[in-house]
Amino acid sequence: MKSLLIVESPAKVKTLGKFLGKKFAIKASIGHVKDLPKKELGVDIENDLSPTYVVIEGKEKVLNELKKAARNADRVFLGPDPDREGEAIAWHIAEELNGASSDKIFRVEFNEITEKAVTEAINHPRKINMNLVDAQQARRILDRLVGYKLSPLLWRKVRRGLSAGRVQSVALRLVVDREREIQAFKPEEYWSITATLQGKEPPPFDARLFHINGKKAVVKNEAEAGKIVEDTQGKSFTVKKVEKKKRRRSPAPPFITSTLQQEASRKLRFTAKKTMLVAQQLYEGIELGDEGSTGLITYMRTDSVRVSAEAQQEARALIRGEFGKEYLPQKPPVYKSKKSSQDAHEAIRPTSLLRPPEAVKKYLTRDQYNLYKLIWNRFVASQMHHALLEQTSVDIEAGKYTFRATGTVVKFPGFMKLYTESGDNGGEDEGLLPPLSEGDVLRTIAITPKQHFTQPPPRFSEASLVKELEAKGIGRPSTYATILSTIQDRKYTEKIEGRFKPTELGIIVSDLLVERFPELMDYNFTAKMESNLDRIEEGGLRWVDIVMDFYRPFDHDLEEAMKIQGKVKPRDIPTEHVCEKCGSPMVIKWGRHGRFIACTGYPGCKNTMPLENQNGEGRTKAADVQETDEKCEKCGSPMVLKSGKFGRFLACSKYPECKTTKAIGIGVKCPEDGGEIVERRTKKGKVFFSCGNYPACKFAIWYRPVDKTCPECGAAILVEKRTKKGEYLACIKKECGYKEELREAESLQPALKA
Repeated sequence: MKSLLIVESPAKVKTLGKFLGKKFAIKASIGHVKDLPKKELGVDIENDLSPTYVVIEGKEKVLNELKKAARNADRVFLGPDPDREGEAIAWHIAEELNGASSDKIFRVEFNEITEKAVTEAINHPRKINMNLVDAQQARRILDRLVGYKLSPLLWRKVRRGLSAGRVQSVALRLVVDREREIQAFKPEEYWSITATLQGKEPPPFDARLFHINGKKAVVKNEAEAGKIVEDTQGKSFTVKKVEKKKRRRSPAPPFITSTLQQEASRKLRFTAKKTMLVAQQLYEGIELGDEGSTGLITYMRTDSVRVSAEAQQEARALIRGEFGKEYLPQKPPVYKSKKSSQDAHEAIRPTSLLRPPEAVKKYLTRDQYNLYKLIWNRFVASQMHHALLEQTSVDIEAGKYTFRATGTVVKFPGFMKLYTESGDNGGEDEGLLPPLSEGDVLRTIAITPKQHFTQPPPRFSEASLVKELEAKGIGRPSTYATILSTIQDRKYTEKIEGRFKPTELGIIVSDLLVERFPELMDYNFTAKMESNLDRIEEGGLRWVDIVMDFYRPFDHDLEEAMKIQGKVKPRDIPTEHVCEKCGSPMVIKWGRHGRFIACTGYPGCKNTMPLENQNGEGRTKAADVQETDEKCEKCGSPMVLKSGKFGRFLACSKYPECKTTKAIGIGVKCPEDGGEIVERRTKKGKVFFSCGNYPACKFAIWYRPVDKTCPECGAAILVEKRTKKGEYLACIKKECGYKEELREAESLQPALKA
């Protein structure tokens, strides 16, 4: 008889089959097979929160195939992903395989899909870890209680069809709080004074005013700046002090989930969701010609920077051969994971350094190659010698004024020869200074005053929001991408120039939840709950106690919130316009699809119009128009973000002189001509997606495309589909029939009770 190995993803089957041969049958569960029911709570509040799990609709066929295969197997190995979700999937499958005795069912974990790792896992199986299952179960029930109980409140008090999540709502609060900081910010004027100077040797260089009479220079207005420029005219600029400091710059540790998402956002402009989709493909296996399907990276959901000794030795051999022994530290570096790290898996790294990015490039899509190269370079650089920098600081006196010039010279690049970590605003500035000595008298080329204003904190980018979630302990590596996707999918936030801005709906929902559920929306409380889930996983707490301690006060707050009378919505905004039908004043109202202009004579007069119509009537004030960095392709003026009856779009700020408009892309390329796919609306308001190059390309589809290749037929994109049974991804080609459960984005539409 054969042994049976059950994994989550069909994409792994071919890779694993190459290692295990004909002695194993390999089947895929395609994610979860059981879950809480869709149309009822599924948690017995009166009986220790006992959950009711049912077979997910559509998974009956998969389960029957697994049961049949198990009956014909001498041993059954359960190999879902090595995390809490994977452990829960293994547990549910084991429960369903009641035809197989428990002594032949084993759990195996693959941190990487390589022959050695797979063989090692099969040779050292274990029993299902119920602490891991309990931790997942606690999270699932917590999220069900919040989602199922809060959604009817939002339906009643805000708008039908809304939903809330335990962690996503807290992330939304971060975005809303940041927006309020920006709105409350009052810019202050200040001026910089820059002297462009020439020493004995080129090049010329800039020095900025640093001190006045030995105190930090603060120039508040143009008058003060002008006086300083006047005072320094004709004065001798003399080098007072030259200070050189040598410093070491250490490499960044190898990637964990959060840092991978941040760097992929900064360097590759990937969303967190896209990063995880592409990383999953690299982990599960890529067809590499004669080598067959091969896993290229280790498991991509991890918060540990630990690296195996074997991987370190492989890296050291490569560094010595490719870069030279001077780039190799005396001992392999050791990086410390955070205290909250689970340390269950290694950091994200290539499974073998014998497969450099260029060697496998021809087998990878552009996105796969770019992400693999990023992971490769980061890991190898993390094992290299530190860089040596020389930082020069020069103080220059002109009477009572001291100017300072700084520059950095790389004396030894070390790891920087391969990789440097970026920040949200790019790398550090490095200027080049000429040879200077104390006492040198410099020639003044120009003294330039420049006006500045203090800037508000920036809106969160994908990278900075993930960083903030991690810093506050909100969510875990496996949930960051889902959190960011959910707050956008629910229309609670929108992306403006790649940064999160709360929508009016998002602000209303967040404010309501903060007012009525202060503990649920508290950052520290959410972080403590994550810590408690970790302790459940370690066996230190009972999951029922943790969930019940949360539920009692939450249920009380919910009862009180349900007593609120009327709807919660923003106030109407008066306008100067008069209704053309009845003569009543027009106001800007808030509705299901955002702001619109309506007659105050409603319901007697039902006249409405879009906020920005063709005649320019009812247009918002200039301050309300959102300017973007994009330029009009016809006149070069800035493009602004507008809303019309067919949705949001970009329009030239010089309207009506220039009537150029442009649709907004969704970040997915057209499978027919490579153009940007954009979201559009029909005349009746129904959303569809089409190529931005229309009419040259007539590609169009009703379902939202996803930038993910079909693992069955290789189609360029999948599409999101929603039915009453839930959400899933499907191949764009109907004849293919591939479907993939959206494990991380459960659709929950609770039944409203009278």
